[in-house]
Amino acid sequence: MKKIMVLLFFSLLQLSLFGQTDMDEQLAQHYYSNGELDKALTYYEKLIEKSPTKFIFFRCYDCYMAVSDFKGAEKLIKKQIAANKNDLDYQVLYGQYYRETNQTDKAQKLYNEMINSLKANSTGILELYNAFKAKNENDLALSTLIQGRKLLKNTYPLNFQFAEIYKTMGETDKMIKEYLDLVDDYPGYSSNIQSVLALQLDFSSENTTAVDLLQNSLIERIQKKPDVQIYNELLIWLYIQKRNFAGALIQVLALDKRLKEDGRRIMDLGKICVENKAYEIARKAFRSIIDLGENKPFYYDAENALLNTRFLEITSSRKYSNDEILATINDYEVTLNRVGKKRSSLPLILELNYILAFYADQAEIAIKNLNEALNLVGLTDTQIAEIKMQLADTHVLGGDIWEASLLYMQVNNNFKQEPIGHEAKFKNARIFYFDGEFDFAQSQLSVLKESTSKLIANDAMNLSILITDNFGLDSNYQAMSWFSTADLFIEQHKYIDAFQLLDSIQSNYPTHSLGDEILMRKSKAMQIQGNWNEAIVYLDELIKNYSTDILADDALFQIADIYENQLNDKEKAAEYYKKILFDYTGSLFAVEARKRFRTLRGDKIDVDEIDFE
Repeated sequence: MKKIMVLLFFSLLQLSLFGQTDMDEQLAQHYYSNGELDKALTYYEKLIEKSPTKFIFFRCYDCYMAVSDFKGAEKLIKKQIAANKNDLDYQVLYGQYYRETNQTDKAQKLYNEMINSLKANSTGILELYNAFKAKNENDLALSTLIQGRKLLKNTYPLNFQFAEIYKTMGETDKMIKEYLDLVDDYPGYSSNIQSVLALQLDFSSENTTAVDLLQNSLIERIQKKPDVQIYNELLIWLYIQKRNFAGALIQVLALDKRLKEDGRRIMDLGKICVENKAYEIARKAFRSIIDLGENKPFYYDAENALLNTRFLEITSSRKYSNDEILATINDYEVTLNRVGKKRSSLPLILELNYILAFYADQAEIAIKNLNEALNLVGLTDTQIAEIKMQLADTHVLGGDIWEASLLYMQVNNNFKQEPIGHEAKFKNARIFYFDGEFDFAQSQLSVLKESTSKLIANDAMNLSILITDNFGLDSNYQAMSWFSTADLFIEQHKYIDAFQLLDSIQSNYPTHSLGDEILMRKSKAMQIQGNWNEAIVYLDELIKNYSTDILADDALFQIADIYENQLNDKEKAAEYYKKILFDYTGSLFAVEARKRFRTLRGDKIDVDEIDFE
C-alpha cells in the first residue's frame, strides 16, 4: 500500500510539472506573438532549462537580443554550442551575434575558422554551406564551396550548389557555367540539369537574357568541342523550350547525320512539332527522312506521319489553298497506290476521303471510295463502324440525311454500350433535329445525357437544352425550324443559305431567345472556314449582349482557344481564360481554363495562389 501511495505521488507530481510546462509554453507564445518579448523571455528562460530544443533556443535568443541583454544572449549561445558541438547552425548564429554587437572582427575570425577547419568530407562541407545559406550569408556560403572544391578536388561535384548560390547572387553566367561544367564531366546529369533549368529559366518571357546566355554558352562549347554530343542535345532541348523548332531541326539534322541514326532523332522532333502544331517544321522533318531513301528504317513511318501532319494542318488550322489540297490528295493517292488499299492502310483511306469530301468538294467520290472500303478483307467490326460513321457524315454533307440516319442506326445497334455507338445515336438524333422532328430528337437525347462519354453527354445535353428552351410554343416553331435547317446548312458548308435563315430569324423574331445561339452558329461557320478573326467578332458580340446566358462562358473559352492555337496571341488568350476564372467560377470550362492559363503564364504554383493584379 505504501508503494502504491509513493507511485501515485510521483505520478501526480509529474503531471503537475507537465501541466506547468504546457502553461509556460502557452504564455511564452502569447507574449512573443504580441511583441511583448520582455515578458516572453521570463517563460522562455524556464523552458530552455527544461527543454533546450532548437525552437525554444531561437525564441529565447530573440528575446535576449530584443531587450538588449547581450550577455545573456552570448551565454545562451555558448551553452548551446557546448551541448551541440556538431550543429553548425549555432556557430553561424554566434558569428551573427558578433556582427549585431559591432564585433565584426570576431565574427569574421569565427567564420574563417569554421571554413578553414573543414575536412575533405562532402557531408561537413554541405552542412556548413547550408547553414550559411539559411542565414542569407551568401558570400560565406560561396567561400565554403570554394574551400570545399579545393579539398574534395574531383571526388565530389559541387556544381549544383555553386549554381544555386550564383543564382541567388544574380550571377546567371556563372550559374550556367557550373551546370555545363557538370554535364561536361558527368553527361548522365543532362536530364537533371534540363529539369532544373526548366524551373529556373522563363523560356516564354520577353526578357530572354538568361536564356540567351545559355544558348550562347552552348554554341561556344559546341564550336570548341564539336565531338561532345551532349552540348548539341542540350541546344536542341533549349530550342524546343523556346519553340524555335526551325533551329532545333537544323541541329537535329546535323546530329542525326553525324551519328548515322538514319532519321530516328529527326522522327522524334517531327512528332514534337506536330504536338505543338508547328506543322510546317514537322513536314520538313518528315520530308528529310523520306529523302534519305526508301531503304531507311523510318521511311514509311515518316511517309505516314507527313500525310497525317498535312491532314491535321488542313482540318485543325484550316491552313490551305486549293493547290495545296490537290497536292495533298495526290500524295495520299501515290502512297495508297504503293502500299495498296487494305486493312492496314485504312487510316490513310479515311483521311484521304475526309479531305475529298469536306475540303475538296468531292463528296460523291468520297462516298464511292468509302463504300468500296467496306469490302476490304479482314476488317474488324470496329473498323467497319468507323467507315460507316464517316460515310454517314459524308451523306449529311451531300444532302442525303436519311441514308446517313440508316448508317448511324446500324452502328448504334452494333455498339450500343460503346462510345462509337453513343456517338452514332447522338448524330442520328441530330438528323431528326435537322428535319424538324424535335420531340423524337429530344427522346433520343434524353438517353444520351447519361452516356459514359463525357463529350457525347455534354453535346446531347446542349442540344437538348437548345430544343427545350426554344421549342414548345406555337409561335416558336417557325423560328426553331429555320434554325435547325440553318444548322444543317452549316454542316453541309452552305454558309450563304445558313446565314440567310439565321438573319430571317433575327428580322422576324427580334426578341426570340435564339439570339445567342444564332451568334454561336455564325461563329462556328467562320471557324470551319478558318476565318478566325470573323469568328471572334460574333463571339464577342455574344458575350457583350448575352453575358448572363448559358453560352457566354463557352464563347469566352472559344475566343481564348482561337487566340492560343490559331492566332498565336498568348497574351490575349490568357486574358480570356482569366476572365472565365474570375467571372464564371462555376463554368464547366473553369478547370481547363485554369490549366491553360497556368501554362501560358508559366506559373510554377497553383493558379489559386496567383496574385492576378
